Order: sequence, then structure tokens, then C-alpha cells
Amino acid sequence: MRLEPVFATTSFWRLRPLSMTNEAKRNLSDVETQVKILVEDLKNDSADTQRNATAELRLLAKYDMDNRIVIENCGAIGLLVNLLYSNDPETQENAVTALLNLSINNNKNKSAIVDAGAIEPLIHVLENGGSEAKANSAATIYSLSLLEENKIKIGSSGAVGPLVDLLGNGTPRGKKDAITALFNLSIHHENKARIVQYGAVRYLIELMDPAVGMVDKAVAVLTNLATIPEGRNAIGEEGGIPLLVEVVELGSAKGKENAAAALLRLSTNSGRFCNMVLQEGVVPPLVALSKSGTPRTREKAQALLSYLRNQRHENA
Repeated sequence: MRLEPVFATTSFWRLRPLSMTNEAKRNLSDVETQVKILVEDLKNDSADTQRNATAELRLLAKYDMDNRIVIENCGAIGLLVNLLYSNDPETQENAVTALLNLSINNNKNKSAIVDAGAIEPLIHVLENGGSEAKANSAATIYSLSLLEENKIKIGSSGAVGPLVDLLGNGTPRGKKDAITALFNLSIHHENKARIVQYGAVRYLIELMDPAVGMVDKAVAVLTNLATIPEGRNAIGEEGGIPLLVEVVELGSAKGKENAAAALLRLSTNSGRFCNMVLQEGVVPPLVALSKSGTPRTREKAQALLSYLRNQRHENA
């Protein structure tokens, strides 16, 4: 997971020695003093003051784990969550990015962000924010969903639809953040049907174009969705089988493993899809994969080969 990119603020140089270098020990009491001032600024009615305070907290949270702890301890999270509804695009973007940075490698902060009621405001940003804010909202949802209990909360709170929309219509970066969040949510069984129902499969298949650079991510999500009937039907009907066969032949090691697993699920649950898999000429690349892939990949390739050969024999 990436950290958000550096951007300039009026306080950039003042914060640089504190937040951006690895020089000698930082004075956390000075950080705490500074953060307390910024927290008060978040409460200010001035749009300029809020914008500057969110920008500084965004930077402070970006580079330093200790800073993230101090910011949470000073009560900034709830105020940042409220500012996700800000009418000022820059303040909104700063707030969502600060929350993203605060959530990184810190489970306590992840829980605090969700406990502060962040899921619905994050969905608001997904639906109404600028392109950078939308991408960072999706990245925040991904980060929060690393906690198992949050996968359930996020999936049942209405985040799937806006994430699927970002997957289909966002910027390249927005799509990458959306697909990563959807992969994590698709690990939880109840979220799979939601992802399919919102039309994600069509977008995932579109993203299997190697030129887009997201084949492995798309195949990983499709493999999770292939565990439910709605997912298998959508993959077959949307033309996913030929592309999965292509990944088995030409994809990365991880892509081949996931594509073989998806095709196995499709074949063993539908005679029609099984015939489509055979017609796409999957057997030769599967034979090669069963001999040269990783142990997990060989196991899946051999299982699919065995099933396809049995079906072909029965139909002979």
C-alpha cells in the first residue's frame, strides 16, 4: 500500500525537520504541543484555518509512527472524520489523506477511525470528492479493511457500490485503489454477492488488458468471486473465460495460479462453462503449468486437468 504523494503547503518547510527526516531523536513533546494547536484549528470556523491545519496533520501523519500515535491521542481523528463532509475540496482531500496516513501500520488507529464513524463519510468522499480524494478514500477503506471485523462493517455500510463505480470510471490510480479495496472486501463471503450485484465483474474483465497493468489484481478478485454461483455466472456471461485461459498461458506466476483456480471453480460447477474452457484450448498451457509452476499452481493445474480429461472422456 502506497503512502500519498508529497504536495506543497505553506507549512512544508517548517514541518520538514520534524516530519520528513531521520535526524536525531524528535522531541515528541514539541510534536504534541504542535498537534494540540492544530486540533484547535480544526475546530475553527475559518475555512483557511481548517485547510492549513488538515494539511499540516496530513504531513505529520505521513512519515512517522510516533506522530500518528500523538495525533490520535490528541483527539484529531473525530475532527478529521467530520471534515470529510467539508465543502472545501482541499480540506476534504487533506482530511481523507490524513486519515489514510494515520491508519497505516497502526491497528489502534484503524479501530479509532471506524469507531469515530468514518465509514459513511468515506463513502461520501467516494461519491462526491475530487479524483485524488476519491482514490485516497478507497485506499483508506482498504487500510481499514485489513482488520477482519471492519470487512463486515464496510461491506454492509454501502461502500461496495461507490467502490465499483470508481473501479469502472475512476482515474488509473483510483481504479488501482478501488480494486485493492474490493479484493480485501471480497475475502469476506457476504461481500462477494454485493460486489457481483453492483456490476464489478464487467469492469474486472476490462482490467485484464495487460496494457492496463492490473491483470493480477483483477484475476485475484475474480477468483474470490468464482466461489459463489452469482460470481461464476457473471464471469462466464461477461466473457471472462477466454481471458482467464490467456492468463494461464501467458500471465505471471501468481496470475496463473489464480486463473487456474477460477477456471477449476467454473468448470466443476457448470457443464457449459466446462465446455467453454475446453474450447479455449486450455489443456496445453495447463500441462505446461502442471510441470513447471509453483507447488500450489501445479496442484491447481493438475486438478483442473484431471477434471477436464474426465469430462472429455465421459462426453466421448
